[in-house]
Amino acid sequence: MADTIDPSTTTPDKPSKERMVSIDALRGFDMFWITGGEGAVKAVALLCGGWIAAVFGVQLEHAEWEGFRFYDLIFPLFVFLIGVSITFSLSRIKDTEGPAAVYKRLFKRTAIMFLVGIIYYGGARNHWPEDVRILGVLQRLALCYFFGGLAFYHLQLRGLIILCVSILIGYWAFLSFVPVPGLGATSFEEGKNWATYVDLHFLPGRLYYKDYNYDPEGILSTIPAIATCLLGVFAGLLLKAKSFTDKQKVLYFIAGGVAMVLFGYAWGLQFPVIKKIWTSSYVMVAGGYSWIFVGVFYLVVDVWKYRKWTTPFIWIGVNPLTIYVAHNIFDFRALANRFVGGDIQAMLSEDAGRALLSLVALGLSLLFARFLYKNKIFIRI
Repeated sequence: MADTIDPSTTTPDKPSKERMVSIDALRGFDMFWITGGEGAVKAVALLCGGWIAAVFGVQLEHAEWEGFRFYDLIFPLFVFLIGVSITFSLSRIKDTEGPAAVYKRLFKRTAIMFLVGIIYYGGARNHWPEDVRILGVLQRLALCYFFGGLAFYHLQLRGLIILCVSILIGYWAFLSFVPVPGLGATSFEEGKNWATYVDLHFLPGRLYYKDYNYDPEGILSTIPAIATCLLGVFAGLLLKAKSFTDKQKVLYFIAGGVAMVLFGYAWGLQFPVIKKIWTSSYVMVAGGYSWIFVGVFYLVVDVWKYRKWTTPFIWIGVNPLTIYVAHNIFDFRALANRFVGGDIQAMLSEDAGRALLSLVALGLSLLFARFLYKNKIFIRI
């Protein structure tokens, strides 16, 4: 999905000249939480009890509506990292193959990713279109990649900044000042906002939240998600900049990230931080944390070169699409139950049994990622 590197010829300890190991490690860290990490950490935290269980129990769940938790960062961080990878992959194609190759790459990857998303959400087995999610996680990634890539290719930095700011301000103004039809007023409430109205009236297929008639990856909220991708493009440009030292880059990432987070929360006082409709304040908060993570990973992995700990994240980070789809095909938890379920789990307390099952499921998932990596099985689109 992202080509910062050629994974078939590199390892965390021996990166290629073009490789930014930190980005692959961060991508793997991000994917880790949706490939078994979230369940394993929550189960272990529950076993520990006390404040540990309370903190992780909250942070590894999405906010019900308004607010921001750690788990609300997982999806936008991946969108953000697509923006980072765009600056590397499209620049290389533009310089070596020309405009036609850039457009071919954009259209091909977008079409394949979108189609995989349709199939992932039942497009090949359910009634069409009423039982199929037309928009979903993979489809949003595809659209953000396409429009983020087009913007990067055609606009200079000034134009990219103007576009990003325009998207965020335009989305804020539309939802804040234009009355919702049938409501006669503006609203940010679940089921009573413009994102819901547009999905209900214009998005065919199965909506994720049937009770409220909208999809968290719906039509209108995809627009500010493109701004999240552009924040990643800005991060990629900073990583590539030769006019700054490593120390300056780290400082800009962390200071810029903190500033974005604070600005996002301040904006949230009027325009609430809501993941499910991807509000502009949410874009800033998630984008700020993403900048901080890039800065920390870049410092530790690429500057200080502490890389041993990144190995399992690299296994995941160089093969994200394959591993994501595989978790819809293979039930690692059910497989883990064959090894440590039944009598083995019954010998333990309920919390300890749950933790053991979750850890074994995570281990099997990581072994699968390692198998792909070691055998150089990298599905690229």
